[in-house]
Amino acid sequence: MKAWIFLCNDSPLEHWMEGYKERFDAWEAGGVTGLAVGRMQFVGDDGSSVRAYASDATIFAAHGEQAPEAAPRDAEKEKQLHAMLDDAASRGWEMLIFSGVGSSAHMQDLMHAFPQTSGVISDGPGEHSYELAFHHGGETLEINEHIDTRLAKAGADIDRVHRGIRHMHARLHNLTPDRVRFFAGGGMLGGMQLFDINEDVLYWWRARWEASRQEWKWMREQVDGVDGDIKLAGIPRTPAWSGLTGQDYTCLVEYFDIIFPKHYYWHRGMDGLYGTVYRWVKRLMIWNPALTENDCIRVVELLTGIHIPEVNTLIDFEKGHTQAFFEQMVYDETRRALEAIGDPGKVIGWVSTGREPHGGDQMPPSALKGILENAQRAGLQRFLYHPEPDIGAGEWLQISTMCGSAWEEDLKARGYYPGGTPRPDTWNGGRPVPEEE
Repeated sequence: MKAWIFLCNDSPLEHWMEGYKERFDAWEAGGVTGLAVGRMQFVGDDGSSVRAYASDATIFAAHGEQAPEAAPRDAEKEKQLHAMLDDAASRGWEMLIFSGVGSSAHMQDLMHAFPQTSGVISDGPGEHSYELAFHHGGETLEINEHIDTRLAKAGADIDRVHRGIRHMHARLHNLTPDRVRFFAGGGMLGGMQLFDINEDVLYWWRARWEASRQEWKWMREQVDGVDGDIKLAGIPRTPAWSGLTGQDYTCLVEYFDIIFPKHYYWHRGMDGLYGTVYRWVKRLMIWNPALTENDCIRVVELLTGIHIPEVNTLIDFEKGHTQAFFEQMVYDETRRALEAIGDPGKVIGWVSTGREPHGGDQMPPSALKGILENAQRAGLQRFLYHPEPDIGAGEWLQISTMCGSAWEEDLKARGYYPGGTPRPDTWNGGRPVPEEE
């Protein structure tokens, strides 16, 4: 496989600009061929955000929009940023700007400011909440003005949407062991009977799916309104959540040039598959005290299709990811994404292992190895690694071994050393390492 790396997000651009030449030399040798860069801003002396470029008012005027107000700039940092991007471009690396999707004028402005890049990325395009309990700012069964406005834009009857949500909410509060154990193995029809799915629930789900499609359509229209050929990329949830998030991969491919399926599997924190399923189970148990942990796991499996090998109780989540998990679930999820999209050249797996900003339990390098090996076995050709705040030594060894020349760790810390792991001389009290005899 070939690797991409994500620069910035919550770690500042300044972190990556310092020492970029040595870092890029090592990454190139290790098989890196692309970057996601952004957000395009620096950290000011007072901790505030400083835009990393000056907007061109003529671009906004040509699109009939008002340009952003002039803001403080840092000319020296801008120069360093362009030097780093020029270096990456000279290596033939493709670069996309993270969270760069906006109006045509906004994207034209970005492409003009950063000609080294070839497109923009939307994180979670069209995504609806898939958490049962309130978490990360939302929940699946929530009713609020923002959600109403979003669905109304897609033409939904909001009163009917509310009826569907309330009906599903009531059914998830009234599950009994006998019904769960009878219907849980009954597939789609069993699920419709268990949850007593009526026309209002179906209408609500369809409204979510249609709202997602409308938002993708708008993004595509904005990209197509930019002069020149730029790529639109999106980072959807893993296919297992797509029914709840509204991210139908077979439709996504109609609007997006590159799709980055999220390979997020950690426990706790936010966004990780283990943690989300765990929270679903806990919530269902609160709502339905007669159900066992295994009953609730089966309910989640029936609704989402998620089957985690060797996880039958809550304590099983604490045992870590088994080899069966990688060989079955990671493989199947990757395969589903590839088959839905239809062109492996349009797919780049977006891989993280629980490090910030997600706050989940950190997955070890062996888990990264399990993800990458089984995604490759499923047919994945490229992946992006999302390090925050930087790649760890064990992670970089796995990536470079799989994608290029394996990194040779120098215990004297000469040459490139991944910033996510303290250097070997950290604990030497300032004393130089003596020459070996």
